[in-house]
Amino acid sequence: MLKKTASDIHLALRSEALAAPESGIVEVVNRGRLKEGLIPLWVGEGDLPTPSFIAEAATRSLAAGETFYTWQRGIPELREALAKYHAGLYRRGFITAERFFVTGSGMQAIQIAIALVVGKDDEILVPSPAWPNAAAAAGVAGGRAVEVPLVFSAEGWTLDIEALTAAIRPRTRAIFVNSPSNPTGWVASREELQALLTLARKHGLWIVADEVYGRFAFDEDRAPSFYDIMEADDRILFVNTFSKNWAMTGWRIGWIGAHPSLGQTIENLIQYSTSGVAAFMQRAAVTALERGEDFLAHQISRANRGRDVVTTGLEATGRVRFARPRGAFYLFFSIDGQPDARKTAIRMVEEALVGLAPGTAFGQAGEGFLRLCFARSADQLEEATRRLARWITAQP
Repeated sequence: MLKKTASDIHLALRSEALAAPESGIVEVVNRGRLKEGLIPLWVGEGDLPTPSFIAEAATRSLAAGETFYTWQRGIPELREALAKYHAGLYRRGFITAERFFVTGSGMQAIQIAIALVVGKDDEILVPSPAWPNAAAAAGVAGGRAVEVPLVFSAEGWTLDIEALTAAIRPRTRAIFVNSPSNPTGWVASREELQALLTLARKHGLWIVADEVYGRFAFDEDRAPSFYDIMEADDRILFVNTFSKNWAMTGWRIGWIGAHPSLGQTIENLIQYSTSGVAAFMQRAAVTALERGEDFLAHQISRANRGRDVVTTGLEATGRVRFARPRGAFYLFFSIDGQPDARKTAIRMVEEALVGLAPGTAFGQAGEGFLRLCFARSADQLEEATRRLARWITAQP
């Protein structure tokens, strides 16, 4: 029997698995992860650890012996807490615990939501630049993400509803909507959300609504939501996570909001992937929802201050273009004379000791841009901005 080579083994894999792209963000992170003195602004998390009152809830659960299999849809207490949290934000009578399903991260929520509606050769429309994992999840499912560029100007990024309508084809099954947006900071207005919902209803499409940054809105108490305008039976799948609001990125716990009639199907998909989220993590999540508003307000205030630091400092160079973000906690900017985002991000690591994400990681519409996460301390951001400004002004 002939010995198989690594190439032979590689070619025996499913085409959908082989098509899963390497993360353009992780590539840069790996270049600078161990570089001494580097300020890491490349990934979507802040520098604050999970608050102790949340972590202690998990510790109590472990001490009480909650280490066994548990409810696959989520423990009843967490589903009730999610319903109460959403009802308080959106004041809609149809929001009940039966609409919520606990997942092993926001990414798993996206993967399951897309698996529900996108199959082989199906298409999902994605306003772009966009966080790349949704498109990759569609590819792994055998489908294809179709990028529909947002329109960029100094006044802000805007949705081109006509371009989105023109992109609908016979195999289109869904629209992925991330607002507030990672990476652009675009926040869909209530009117834009209504236009999207009207379009989806007309063509029988699903909406996968990524409202992870819904509380990080700087011009209003919260961002507009599909919850504000939807009917109870609209084809909308909400994906969310505990990661951003309550500094729980490493916990890997999120949720799906969906019509209760989808419950068994969603439970089945959870069963055949992770078989549920650990009970002690869910206890921590309940505490985050019930006691975490002050911490969340602190995070939003901190991000608002960070936004001011980086936008003011970089604008002063006279070499940077951006739209001031209205939500999330990222600045998406371009530098005059630096069209190659990947190359520029790698040079920033080596020469400026600042870690940024290349815009190409967020789709073709991100070419020439860089993403900076400003959910950090003002001191770190001021130093990072000084380093970036020096580097930018030194370029020919």
